Amino acid sequence: MLETLISFSIATLILALSPGPDNIFVLTQSVARGSKYGIAIASGLITGCIVHTSIVALGFAVIIRDNDWLLYSIKITGAVYLLYLAYNIFKSDSSIKFGDSKVSSKSLFKLYKIGITMNLLNPKVTLFFLALLPQFVNANSYPDWVQIYMLGGVFMLVSLMTFYTIALLAGKAASFIKSSRWFAPAMKWVQIVVFIGIAVAILIP
Repeated sequence: MLETLISFSIATLILALSPGPDNIFVLTQSVARGSKYGIAIASGLITGCIVHTSIVALGFAVIIRDNDWLLYSIKITGAVYLLYLAYNIFKSDSSIKFGDSKVSSKSLFKLYKIGITMNLLNPKVTLFFLALLPQFVNANSYPDWVQIYMLGGVFMLVSLMTFYTIALLAGKAASFIKSSRWFAPAMKWVQIVVFIGIAVAILIP
């Protein structure tokens, strides 16, 4: 089982470092607003993975996978939510405050909840877990559901550490560019594009 966990950890690290909607969103939020924001988003995204792991462990992912109407409904809900976030950013002021030490816990918690919602409303995460986790289950070891929770825990830990590192490094980089006149408007549009891009990715079969 130890060899399996090591192999799975390496695979997870590669996946976490590969450019994708989650780490790109953590990156953009950290650069635009500061490391605290990126860490809040990352924490929310990984918290959502607990639900996806449980779905796979309990076998409910098969129900979602085999019912097109349910999967389609989840996709539509997730895409609409992301487009709503993009619209709110579009209406907002393009000015950006970098690493504001007076950020309230409410603001950070709000971003944490956004991360959870983004993760839970992305059915591809459940299907990804369904495709990945069972591949590392050993029939001659612990019960399948126990192994899946163990693998899910490893996935969340490795991904969380990777996302935190991205957030911290991106937050440091922000201090070098916060005086730029063009950066704030550019990041506003980058965030809008990221949200719309994730929404489109969810809807693509």
